[in-house]
Amino acid sequence: MTKQRVLTGITTTGTPHLGNYVGALRPSVASSRDDSAESFFFLADYHALIKCQEPAKVRQSTLEIAATWLALGLDTDKALFYRQSDVPEIPELTWILNCVAAKGLMNRAHAYKAAVQLNEEAGEDPDHAVTMGLFSYPVLMAADILMFNATHIPVGRDQIQHVEMARDIAGRFNHLFGETFTLPEAVVDDSVALLQGTDGRKMSKSYNNTIALFLPEKKLQKAINKIKTNLLEPGEPKDPDSSTVFQVWAAFADEAETARMRREFENGIAWGEAKKQLFELVNAEIGPARERYEALMADPGEVERHLRLGAEKAREYSVPLMRKVREGVGIGPLG
Repeated sequence: MTKQRVLTGITTTGTPHLGNYVGALRPSVASSRDDSAESFFFLADYHALIKCQEPAKVRQSTLEIAATWLALGLDTDKALFYRQSDVPEIPELTWILNCVAAKGLMNRAHAYKAAVQLNEEAGEDPDHAVTMGLFSYPVLMAADILMFNATHIPVGRDQIQHVEMARDIAGRFNHLFGETFTLPEAVVDDSVALLQGTDGRKMSKSYNNTIALFLPEKKLQKAINKIKTNLLEPGEPKDPDSSTVFQVWAAFADEAETARMRREFENGIAWGEAKKQLFELVNAEIGPARERYEALMADPGEVERHLRLGAEKAREYSVPLMRKVREGVGIGPLG
């Protein structure tokens, strides 16, 4: 039986936060230990250029995200861990896929449609400030997936469209040039929590409501204390299902501790006490990894060593596949 090939990428435009940890980092590191599947993890630094024109920020984020994955225990002897820009075959494949991807398909991409809508609401030209990077980034994402013939792509529901586009583009290429690419499947795990941020909205860099994953203890406690709560006094019953404090608790606690805290809410636990216990819970889980993270951040050369080794392994897949693609489309030596 052929192993599943699971591929996960994170765009290098920010500092990993608790939402990233619960929604992507923790489950992906756990899945990388599954011997029944091949795991591919990459730093999507080409994608970062679509929305970030600050070179120092992209470099810093690349280091932070790579150090985070390593600190959380990603085994780079088992999982393939690489930086997107270290695999030159990816942008080459992107161009070839651009030549078979329908513009109408790109017109329907959520990010492009959202940009157009905002421009129209502001009375601007529909394509104001829309770059070709933003417009065609689903093709780059397709190249990320198809380059390694990944079979399963863990995504949130808002990302399913990108995997479907990769399937469409792969199917078109296969129809024109012969069977080359595996058609990938989106994998949505509804059991993975989507954390709320400090203001009660989804935790997101764009809302500036995140809690960085590896804050020092005192800063972590301060950030948790800033989580928005209502004005109910100690002793007054509180609704756990509408509380960000409880939602974050449930993402880190086991079933027994979650049930206990639910009872505490119903019994009117003080917000200060609930936040104190939440800090202790989160800190206990991430503390050991924080130490490893700080050591890696102080030694970028060690992080780079892992990425270089990963790039060599990645190109063992990408070079022969691009040879096949070039031959398929008629590009290459004449004799």
